[in-house]
Amino acid sequence: MQAAGFVLAGGNSSRMGRDKALLPGLFRYVVDDIAASLKAATGNVTLIGDPVRYQELGYPCLPDLRPGMGPLSGLEAALLSTISNLNLVIGCDMPAIDTSHLRFLLNRAQASKSNCLVTRDITGKVHPLCAVYKNECLPVIQCRLDAKRLSLMGLLEELATEYVSVEWTVENINTPDDWARWSSKERDTAHQEWHILT
Repeated sequence: MQAAGFVLAGGNSSRMGRDKALLPGLFRYVVDDIAASLKAATGNVTLIGDPVRYQELGYPCLPDLRPGMGPLSGLEAALLSTISNLNLVIGCDMPAIDTSHLRFLLNRAQASKSNCLVTRDITGKVHPLCAVYKNECLPVIQCRLDAKRLSLMGLLEELATEYVSVEWTVENINTPDDWARWSSKERDTAHQEWHILT
């Protein structure tokens, strides 16, 4: 199975007040934790973000082709850069992503006729940046960008999306309060094995 792994790090982190990707992580930065899980699942990892900002991290890094248009622009850059039909995309604010879940998503995507497989956590929250996007998604993404219809949830409604449920809350670190709560937890519980609902 040939798959590509991408971390979307092109946002302004305005609610956090500092770059979420460069918050302290278990290895070095949060983005390194996510990249390690992605690389273990796919064998490769590319950042989508400012190449100058992230040049010292040591990962291939591609810029958004339409800056200022949100994560949809990052998805476009990722899908335009890859020859793989299985593209695993993770936001840079999900430090607890575990390799076993990512592998499960990829295996499910390989067997699925859906062109997008997205994680849904135990609260019912959908995570469009913890997902596999197949190449068939690209024209829809580009049409939505052209029309400035930038909602990720709107994109999922337009795609043939399959939702993959997990039995806990998926962590998103978006604000200083989120970061304080996350930092206060025992770090070893952050990387517990993900159990998939079947």
